[in-house]
Amino acid sequence: MTGKILPILALCLLPGMVSAHPPDSPASGKPTPAAKISSVNRESAAVGAVLEAYKTAVESLDVSRSADLFAKDSMIFETGGVEGNYAQYLEHHLTPELAEFSEFKFNNYQVDVRVELPYAFATETYVYRLVVKADGKVVERQGVTSSVLRKKDGKWRILVSHNSSRAVKKD
Repeated sequence: MTGKILPILALCLLPGMVSAHPPDSPASGKPTPAAKISSVNRESAAVGAVLEAYKTAVESLDVSRSADLFAKDSMIFETGGVEGNYAQYLEHHLTPELAEFSEFKFNNYQVDVRVELPYAFATETYVYRLVVKADGKVVERQGVTSSVLRKKDGKWRILVSHNSSRAVKKD
């Protein structure tokens, strides 16, 4: 009798092992580790696409359609200053500043994204090069931007952006 009870008791204590499908299989309705990774990769790619769209707008010197990349309640911080929300930053800082340049390019651009739904945390590192229209002066700076993005209504938007730069280190 004892020989029959122990296997039955073991099956009762380990219900996950009794299922015909492993607990994290597609048939169980729960995502597999690979599906979780794929989902995170999709979300990271979507976050990267928002950051890339903003970078592309800045490089084109036309940020007129970039407001949709930012949350209405966003906060922008730049090199020690509080710039307000993106609409304020766009109107009072970014648009007038970009009008002074004939070129703005990012080089050595790298982005690292960590997704913790409904938020994502991103760090962008780069060297930017700009050319001033008035005198042709070339400025190169090493920069970093840290951003918090929020996914709302199926769309990623930048909620907080903080960037700073310094002179490029000469080797």
